[in-house]
Amino acid sequence: MTGPDDAELAELAALTTRLTRAGFALPGTLIQRTARCGKPNCRCHADPPRLHGPYWQWTRKLHGKTVTVNLTPGQAARYQPWFDTARDLRDTLTRIEALSLRIASRNENWPQNPP
Repeated sequence: MTGPDDAELAELAALTTRLTRAGFALPGTLIQRTARCGKPNCRCHADPPRLHGPYWQWTRKLHGKTVTVNLTPGQAARYQPWFDTARDLRDTLTRIEALSLRIASRNENWPQNPP
């Protein structure tokens, strides 16, 4: 059994530094939507359609259910960095898990990609 090499230790150090420097984070997805209304003579039903919006929607899971919150353009601009931070945290954790799996698989002779 061998431990992590210097490059792996350096990679872990860089990844954990990213975690410790993270700021506020919001879970979920922030998207910009446009929509059609129910009025048949509205511009959104023309050819070509001119849809209503854009509207900003934040969607996330809460207790196993999808929750959607409509945000103002100002709110979307303020909180976009928080959504970016959450995405970066998930990516960083995935990279730490992959590094850990690579080291453990090498140490134990486990397959890295089981069928």
